[in-house]
Amino acid sequence: MSKPSIAQLEDIARDLRILILKMVHHAKCGHTGGPLSCIDMLTALYFYKLRHDSKNPLWADRDRFVLSAGHTAPALYACLIKAGYIPEEEMWRLRRLGSFLQGHPKRKLEWGIEMSTGSLGQGMSVANGMALAARIDQKQYRVYSLESDGGAQEGMMWEGAMSAAHYQLDNRVALLDYNGIQIDGFVKDVKEVAPLDKKFESFGWHVFNVDGHNMKEIVEALDEVEKIKGKPSVIIGRTIMGKGVGIFENKPKYHGIAPTDQEMDVAMGELGGKNA
Repeated sequence: MSKPSIAQLEDIARDLRILILKMVHHAKCGHTGGPLSCIDMLTALYFYKLRHDSKNPLWADRDRFVLSAGHTAPALYACLIKAGYIPEEEMWRLRRLGSFLQGHPKRKLEWGIEMSTGSLGQGMSVANGMALAARIDQKQYRVYSLESDGGAQEGMMWEGAMSAAHYQLDNRVALLDYNGIQIDGFVKDVKEVAPLDKKFESFGWHVFNVDGHNMKEIVEALDEVEKIKGKPSVIIGRTIMGKGVGIFENKPKYHGIAPTDQEMDVAMGELGGKNA
Protein backbone atom coordinates (compact mmCIF):
# COMPACT_ATOMS: atom_id res chain seq x y z
CA MET A 1 0.00 0.00 0.00
CA SER A 2 1.49 3.35 -1.05
CA LYS A 3 2.14 6.04 1.50
CA PRO A 4 0.11 9.25 1.36
CA SER A 5 1.60 12.34 -0.27
CA ILE A 6 2.46 15.49 1.65
CA ALA A 7 -0.73 17.12 0.38
CA GLN A 8 -2.79 14.14 1.53
CA LEU A 9 -1.16 14.23 4.96
CA GLU A 10 -1.96 17.93 5.23
CA ASP A 11 -5.60 17.17 4.40
CA ILE A 12 -5.66 14.46 7.07
CA ALA A 13 -4.22 16.91 9.63
CA ARG A 14 -6.94 19.42 8.81
CA ASP A 15 -9.62 16.76 9.23
CA LEU A 16 -8.10 15.74 12.55
CA ARG A 17 -8.13 19.35 13.78
CA ILE A 18 -11.85 19.45 13.06
CA LEU A 19 -12.34 16.16 14.90
CA ILE A 20 -10.35 17.39 17.91
CA LEU A 21 -12.38 20.57 18.19
CA LYS A 22 -15.69 18.75 17.84
CA MET A 23 -14.73 16.39 20.65
CA VAL A 24 -13.54 19.07 23.04
CA HIS A 25 -16.40 21.46 22.23
CA HIS A 26 -18.99 18.74 22.79
CA ALA A 27 -17.37 17.77 26.10
CA LYS A 28 -17.34 21.45 27.13
CA CYS A 29 -13.98 20.88 28.82
CA GLY A 30 -10.51 19.72 27.94
CA HIS A 31 -7.43 20.89 26.12
CA THR A 32 -7.67 22.83 22.88
CA GLY A 33 -4.24 24.36 22.25
CA GLY A 34 -1.85 21.42 22.68
CA PRO A 35 -3.73 18.92 20.51
CA LEU A 36 -3.83 21.48 17.69
CA SER A 37 -0.11 22.18 17.96
CA CYS A 38 1.03 18.55 17.94
CA ILE A 39 -1.40 17.10 15.41
CA ASP A 40 0.79 17.66 12.34
CA MET A 41 3.55 15.56 13.90
CA LEU A 42 1.10 12.87 14.99
CA THR A 43 -0.46 12.83 11.52
CA ALA A 44 2.93 12.17 9.93
CA LEU A 45 3.66 9.50 12.51
CA TYR A 46 0.37 7.58 12.32
CA PHE A 47 -0.43 7.92 8.63
CA TYR A 48 3.06 7.90 7.12
CA LYS A 49 5.63 6.22 9.33
CA LEU A 50 4.25 4.07 12.16
CA ARG A 51 4.00 0.33 11.46
CA HIS A 52 0.62 -0.64 12.89
CA ASP A 53 -2.59 -2.41 11.95
CA SER A 54 -5.97 -1.43 13.36
CA LYS A 55 -7.31 -4.87 12.39
CA ASN A 56 -4.59 -6.51 14.47
CA PRO A 57 -3.89 -4.09 17.35
CA LEU A 58 -1.97 -6.70 19.37
CA TRP A 59 0.46 -7.41 16.51
CA ALA A 60 3.71 -8.24 18.31
CA ASP A 61 5.90 -6.46 15.76
CA ARG A 62 3.96 -3.19 15.68
CA ASP A 63 5.74 0.08 16.41
CA ARG A 64 4.74 1.55 19.76
CA PHE A 65 3.65 5.10 20.56
CA VAL A 66 3.41 6.60 24.04
CA LEU A 67 1.65 9.94 24.55
CA SER A 68 3.92 11.32 27.24
CA ALA A 69 2.14 14.69 26.96
CA GLY A 70 -1.04 13.00 28.16
CA HIS A 71 -3.16 16.17 28.25
CA THR A 72 -3.08 16.25 24.43
CA ALA A 73 -5.20 13.06 24.45
CA PRO A 74 -7.81 14.44 21.99
CA ALA A 75 -5.08 14.46 19.33
CA LEU A 76 -4.29 10.80 19.99
CA TYR A 77 -7.98 9.86 20.04
CA ALA A 78 -8.55 11.67 16.75
CA CYS A 79 -5.70 9.72 15.11
CA LEU A 80 -6.98 6.42 16.47
CA ILE A 81 -10.54 7.15 15.30
CA LYS A 82 -9.28 8.08 11.83
CA ALA A 83 -7.04 4.99 11.73
CA GLY A 84 -9.94 2.69 12.60
CA TYR A 85 -9.06 1.69 16.17
CA ILE A 86 -11.73 3.61 18.09
CA PRO A 87 -15.39 3.65 16.96
CA GLU A 88 -16.22 7.15 15.71
CA GLU A 89 -19.29 7.48 17.94
CA GLU A 90 -17.02 7.32 20.99
CA MET A 91 -15.83 10.86 20.22
CA TRP A 92 -19.06 12.24 21.70
CA ARG A 93 -18.26 10.59 25.04
CA LEU A 94 -14.95 12.39 25.65
CA ARG A 95 -14.55 13.06 29.38
CA ARG A 96 -17.98 11.64 30.19
CA LEU A 97 -18.45 9.56 33.32
CA GLY A 98 -17.98 5.91 32.38
CA SER A 99 -16.34 6.69 29.03
CA PHE A 100 -12.99 5.16 28.16
CA LEU A 101 -11.91 8.40 26.48
CA GLN A 102 -10.93 10.49 29.46
CA GLY A 103 -8.87 13.67 29.68
CA HIS A 104 -5.68 11.62 29.79
CA PRO A 105 -5.16 8.28 28.03
CA LYS A 106 -5.92 4.99 29.73
CA ARG A 107 -4.20 1.90 28.37
CA LYS A 108 -6.43 -0.10 26.04
CA LEU A 109 -4.41 -2.01 23.46
CA GLU A 110 -7.48 -3.01 21.47
CA TRP A 111 -8.00 0.69 20.77
CA GLY A 112 -4.32 1.37 20.09
CA ILE A 113 -3.63 3.11 23.42
CA GLU A 114 -0.31 1.70 24.57
CA MET A 115 -0.01 3.37 27.97
CA SER A 116 -1.87 5.33 30.65
CA THR A 117 -0.14 8.70 30.88
CA GLY A 118 -0.54 12.15 32.37
CA SER A 119 2.43 12.96 34.60
CA LEU A 120 4.58 15.08 32.30
CA GLY A 121 7.78 13.36 31.23
CA GLN A 122 6.82 9.92 32.54
CA GLY A 123 6.25 8.58 29.05
CA MET A 124 9.93 9.08 28.24
CA SER A 125 10.91 6.30 30.64
CA VAL A 126 7.94 4.09 29.79
CA ALA A 127 8.87 4.25 26.10
CA ASN A 128 12.48 3.46 27.00
CA GLY A 129 11.30 0.29 28.73
CA MET A 130 9.40 -0.76 25.63
CA ALA A 131 12.50 -0.11 23.51
CA LEU A 132 14.64 -2.22 25.86
CA ALA A 133 12.05 -4.99 25.65
CA ALA A 134 12.33 -4.94 21.87
CA ARG A 135 16.08 -5.43 22.17
CA ILE A 136 15.73 -8.28 24.67
CA ASP A 137 13.09 -9.98 22.51
CA GLN A 138 15.15 -9.34 19.36
CA LYS A 139 12.28 -7.43 17.77
CA GLN A 140 12.71 -4.71 15.17
CA TYR A 141 9.93 -2.35 16.22
CA ARG A 142 10.56 1.29 17.09
CA VAL A 143 9.14 3.12 20.07
CA TYR A 144 7.99 6.71 19.65
CA SER A 145 6.77 9.15 22.27
CA LEU A 146 5.32 12.65 22.20
CA GLU A 147 6.97 14.97 24.70
CA SER A 148 6.31 18.63 25.43
CA ASP A 149 8.29 21.69 26.42
CA GLY A 150 6.28 21.78 29.65
CA GLY A 151 7.44 18.23 30.22
CA ALA A 152 11.02 19.40 29.68
CA GLN A 153 10.62 21.41 32.88
CA GLU A 154 10.34 18.10 34.77
CA GLY A 155 13.34 16.15 36.04
CA MET A 156 11.62 12.87 35.16
CA MET A 157 12.01 13.54 31.45
CA TRP A 158 15.74 14.11 31.72
CA GLU A 159 16.30 10.96 33.78
CA GLY A 160 14.65 9.08 30.94
CA ALA A 161 16.73 10.95 28.39
CA MET A 162 19.92 9.88 30.18
CA SER A 163 18.80 6.27 30.29
CA ALA A 164 17.94 6.11 26.59
CA ALA A 165 21.40 7.41 25.69
CA HIS A 166 23.14 5.17 28.23
CA TYR A 167 21.56 2.07 26.69
CA GLN A 168 22.14 3.35 23.15
CA LEU A 169 18.48 2.92 22.24
CA ASP A 170 18.57 3.65 18.53
CA ASN A 171 15.05 2.18 18.24
CA ARG A 172 13.81 5.03 20.43
CA VAL A 173 12.42 8.28 18.94
CA ALA A 174 10.94 11.21 20.83
CA LEU A 175 8.83 13.86 19.12
CA LEU A 176 8.83 17.09 21.12
CA ASP A 177 6.01 19.61 20.70
CA TYR A 178 7.79 22.93 21.35
CA ASN A 179 4.90 25.42 21.34
CA GLY A 180 6.30 27.65 24.09
CA ILE A 181 3.23 27.51 26.34
CA GLN A 182 2.34 25.46 29.41
CA ILE A 183 -0.59 25.55 31.82
CA ASP A 184 0.65 28.61 33.74
CA GLY A 185 1.72 30.73 30.77
CA PHE A 186 4.66 31.06 28.43
CA VAL A 187 7.40 28.52 29.11
CA LYS A 188 10.10 31.20 29.03
CA ASP A 189 8.37 33.07 31.86
CA VAL A 190 7.61 30.05 34.05
CA LYS A 191 10.91 28.18 33.63
CA GLU A 192 12.98 28.50 30.47
CA VAL A 193 14.02 25.23 28.83
CA ALA A 194 16.03 26.59 25.88
CA PRO A 195 18.23 25.54 24.24
CA LEU A 196 16.46 22.18 24.06
CA ASP A 197 18.46 20.93 21.08
CA LYS A 198 21.78 21.53 22.86
CA LYS A 199 20.48 19.91 26.03
CA PHE A 200 19.46 16.74 24.19
CA GLU A 201 22.78 16.67 22.34
CA SER A 202 24.64 16.92 25.63
CA PHE A 203 22.54 14.03 26.96
CA GLY A 204 23.70 11.89 24.02
CA TRP A 205 20.76 12.14 21.61
CA HIS A 206 20.73 12.80 17.89
CA VAL A 207 18.66 15.94 17.32
CA PHE A 208 16.47 17.00 14.41
CA ASN A 209 15.05 20.53 14.48
CA VAL A 210 11.96 20.98 12.30
CA ASP A 211 9.03 23.28 11.75
CA GLY A 212 6.38 21.23 13.54
CA HIS A 213 3.74 22.35 11.04
CA ASN A 214 5.77 21.68 7.89
CA MET A 215 4.70 18.19 6.86
CA LYS A 216 7.60 17.74 4.45
CA GLU A 217 10.17 18.52 7.16
CA ILE A 218 8.47 16.19 9.64
CA VAL A 219 8.30 13.31 7.17
CA GLU A 220 11.92 13.75 6.14
CA ALA A 221 13.03 13.72 9.79
CA LEU A 222 11.04 10.53 10.46
CA ASP A 223 12.80 8.91 7.51
CA GLU A 224 16.26 10.12 8.56
CA VAL A 225 15.78 8.81 12.11
CA GLU A 226 16.03 5.26 10.80
CA LYS A 227 19.60 5.90 9.67
CA ILE A 228 20.82 6.86 13.16
CA LYS A 229 22.69 4.08 14.92
CA GLY A 230 23.89 3.74 18.50
CA LYS A 231 21.86 6.56 20.04
CA PRO A 232 18.23 7.69 20.49
CA SER A 233 16.78 10.48 18.36
CA VAL A 234 14.56 13.44 19.13
CA ILE A 235 12.60 15.45 16.58
CA ILE A 236 12.03 18.90 18.08
CA GLY A 237 9.10 20.52 16.34
CA ARG A 238 8.69 24.27 16.74
CA THR A 239 4.94 24.70 16.84
CA ILE A 240 2.21 27.22 17.58
CA MET A 241 -0.28 26.60 20.37
CA GLY A 242 -3.75 26.33 18.82
CA LYS A 243 -2.39 26.10 15.28
CA GLY A 244 -5.00 26.26 12.54
CA VAL A 245 -7.45 28.63 14.20
CA GLY A 246 -6.30 32.24 14.44
CA ILE A 247 -8.24 33.12 17.60
CA PHE A 248 -6.53 30.28 19.51
CA GLU A 249 -2.99 30.65 18.22
CA ASN A 250 -0.21 31.41 20.73
CA LYS A 251 -2.68 32.29 23.51
CA PRO A 252 -2.05 30.59 26.88
CA LYS A 253 -5.74 30.79 27.89
CA TYR A 254 -6.54 28.10 25.33
CA HIS A 255 -4.13 25.59 26.86
CA GLY A 256 -6.88 23.92 28.85
CA ILE A 257 -10.33 25.24 27.95
CA ALA A 258 -12.92 24.17 25.39
CA PRO A 259 -14.06 26.54 22.64
CA THR A 260 -17.35 28.36 23.11
CA ASP A 261 -20.15 28.02 20.56
CA GLN A 262 -19.11 31.30 18.94
CA GLU A 263 -15.43 30.30 18.85
CA MET A 264 -16.40 26.96 17.38
CA ASP A 265 -18.23 28.70 14.53
CA VAL A 266 -15.11 30.74 13.79
CA ALA A 267 -12.88 27.65 13.98
CA MET A 268 -15.04 25.61 11.61
CA GLY A 269 -15.13 28.52 9.21
CA GLU A 270 -11.34 28.61 9.09
CA LEU A 271 -10.91 24.85 8.85
CA GLY A 272 -13.75 24.23 6.43
CA GLY A 273 -15.72 21.99 8.76
CA LYS A 274 -19.32 21.96 9.94
CA ASN A 275 -20.19 22.83 13.53
CA ALA A 276 -22.35 19.81 14.33
